[in-house]
Amino acid sequence: MTHRANRILQVAGLARVEGEGALRVRTDGDRVESVELAIYEPPRFFEAFLRGRDFREPPDITARVCGICPVAYQLSACRAVEDACGAEVGDGLRALRRLLYCGEWISSHALHIYLLHAPDFLGFPDGIAMATAHRGIVERGLALKKAGNLLMETIGGRAIHPVNVRVGGFYRVPEPAELRSLADTLGYALDEALETVRWVSGFDFPDLDVPHDLLALRDTDGYPIDRGEPVVSTGLRFSAREFKEHVAEHQVAHSTALHARLDDRMYLTGPLARYSLNSDRLSPLAAGAAANAGLGTECRNPFRSIVVRAVEVVYAVEEALRIIEAYDRPDRPFVEVTPRAATGHGITEAPRGLLYHRYELDAGGRILSADIVPPTSQNQPAIEHDVARLVDLHGDLDDHSLVSLCERAIRNYDPCISCSAHFLDLTREQR
Repeated sequence: MTHRANRILQVAGLARVEGEGALRVRTDGDRVESVELAIYEPPRFFEAFLRGRDFREPPDITARVCGICPVAYQLSACRAVEDACGAEVGDGLRALRRLLYCGEWISSHALHIYLLHAPDFLGFPDGIAMATAHRGIVERGLALKKAGNLLMETIGGRAIHPVNVRVGGFYRVPEPAELRSLADTLGYALDEALETVRWVSGFDFPDLDVPHDLLALRDTDGYPIDRGEPVVSTGLRFSAREFKEHVAEHQVAHSTALHARLDDRMYLTGPLARYSLNSDRLSPLAAGAAANAGLGTECRNPFRSIVVRAVEVVYAVEEALRIIEAYDRPDRPFVEVTPRAATGHGITEAPRGLLYHRYELDAGGRILSADIVPPTSQNQPAIEHDVARLVDLHGDLDDHSLVSLCERAIRNYDPCISCSAHFLDLTREQR
């Protein structure tokens, strides 16, 4: 490290995040000169190798973008292809999709809360060290994650990269008895989810409010998970088809993931945005848990995102129980989807935020072009902005303490780096 008047703060490899990334902060006296969330994981070119594939393949291909949130990619892909083909999935199949998505929310949020984020608040380097001192707490988190995995296995065929999802619905739909057998596990998980909210609400949260515009889906009924229309904290509302008219991506030198701006403004998607724009759509139980945890109608402190995620786990478990109770097995596991020359758009709420897919098809159902905008890449500018503000506010800290605080700020967003590093524009210069 250099003298504090001209500091260089570096983290070569960020810990407790999915994927490979680094942090570089440069200051000039009291001024933050630059902050770079340097995502150096090799780009994976998913849009490129989707070109030329059959319209039925995106759910299986894009699930491989991520082993933590594969359902998000599958269902955004399904919605986009079905939009292009003019296919409508009935209420029963939509409910099963929502149930599958609830499983992913429960599993992903539990993993983040207990193993990746809580150690920051309790002073442990990782979840394993935390388990040594708080075995029962970590076991509770693993039990919650297991409940989410069980939902995905029952409906999707397996928890990682489910194999039962297809364009138009599923290859097989479960019998009512199969879902009812999950009720006891989910009932126990609901108690554990409520206890999770009480537990994390007692953490010590640094003061920081994000000024960014907030972007999330808003559903006509219920909290947004698998469907909805994009809305912004400014009051703007637009359709999935208009997404790229408002969200523009651009490449920066220090990241293999594209950055994004919303109508040329910095913005944030994810739990804080979802909650702040949809807290009135929570169930009474989840809303009560949020109120008891000290959350108002909106939350703009990224360090409190762990509380919002815990509230969303309560909602997802309760929603799963509701869907199971009302489940009426569909007559057919899928609707027929006939390809046509068209472009379709699909958006769902991944655990980390809004996930957009676009597919252009020819008349035979061959994919001509594809576009995927994951939440982590959208949040990169906001993360860098938040780190800069923390360095401004806490510049009197020693280098080690300040670096630790900056790492904590990044983990607030539960970045999924592999999800974001899937595209890169290359220009070849010959001499």
